[in-house]
Amino acid sequence: MTETLRLATRGSDLALRQAETVREALSSRRRDVELRQVETRGDQIPDELIHRLGKTGAFVRALDEEVLGGDADLAVHSLKDLPTEEMADLVVAGVPERAPSGDVLVHPDGLGIEDLPSGAVVGTGSLRRGAQIRAARPDLTVEPIRGNVDTRLEKLLAPGLQAEHERRLIASGEESALTAEGDGEGDADGEDAAGEGAEDDAGDEVDEEFERSVEEWFDSLSDLERAAMERKVETEYDAVVLAEAGLRRSNLFHEVETTRLPREEFVPAAGQGAIAVTASDPNVIEAVRDAVDHPRTRVAVTVERTVLGELNGGCVAPIGVAAMVQGEHVHVRARVLSTDGTEEVAGTRDLPIRSHATAAAEFAADLADRGADDLIAEAREEAETDD
Repeated sequence: MTETLRLATRGSDLALRQAETVREALSSRRRDVELRQVETRGDQIPDELIHRLGKTGAFVRALDEEVLGGDADLAVHSLKDLPTEEMADLVVAGVPERAPSGDVLVHPDGLGIEDLPSGAVVGTGSLRRGAQIRAARPDLTVEPIRGNVDTRLEKLLAPGLQAEHERRLIASGEESALTAEGDGEGDADGEDAAGEGAEDDAGDEVDEEFERSVEEWFDSLSDLERAAMERKVETEYDAVVLAEAGLRRSNLFHEVETTRLPREEFVPAAGQGAIAVTASDPNVIEAVRDAVDHPRTRVAVTVERTVLGELNGGCVAPIGVAAMVQGEHVHVRARVLSTDGTEEVAGTRDLPIRSHATAAAEFAADLADRGADDLIAEAREEAETDD
């Protein structure tokens, strides 16, 4: 084991924050860690949806290859991106304590999914979330969205902020024109500036509505909102669905209006909210496990990944699996849907903690026998047809 541990990570803001939590944990055990940023295949194809990037592991393999090639000692991943298949010569050395694992709806005014008007456009890059949205609200329109957490939020906020900016610019121009003509009351030119058919007191309403100048309004915007102002609008989203953990780790949770989605319907992805640290050197594995591993989280994600692995759904099918340790049992909920959300196989079970992996495999087999296998096969066929 080298004196300074080299930690491979993606270069996104979220990935670097996750890597920093691992570095801090190891530093607390007097281990020096340097970050090694690596570009992955998922980073190289920014406009493709996750489920069309080929096999699972689009954001994983490049990092693990750094470890296997000796250029890094360990790698950090979002656990939900990690393939369920065994990795040759690599192990998951550590799973830190999990962040909140559920999904949230982000809406500029804080509306929940049940409050969205019919036809509203909801953005997501996830097959699972898309199917769950369609199942809960078939009257909504689901549109694909890609990018890091901040990028997706900018895409959501951009149309509204840019429209607001335009309104303020127009209002500012009206005030200048009115000032040039005097008080402007009853003046035809003043009415034209306010818009055809405007009421006589429109100017007063503008003054009352916009108490700040355009410059003062712009200065009051957050960095996220200013970035959204610069973004070209291609698709107008009314809301987007994101992982709560990603928002929190990106320090953006309190920058936007969010509503937690009900976990009974919106079952998270296996491993969502958790981080995995992979390594191959026995000494590194021992150091990582001692510093960062959280037993309850590891048990929960083991159950989730076992169910997902036994179903063999990977990234091609809408599958949600969520587990929580409760005393001597692990409560697990799973939901497998058709891609259009019209069919599903779902279930819950309390698994004995002493045999949680075996019991999870049995639970998955029961789901498969009840029709989950058929839904996954149909989703796989659809994915292959799209390719």
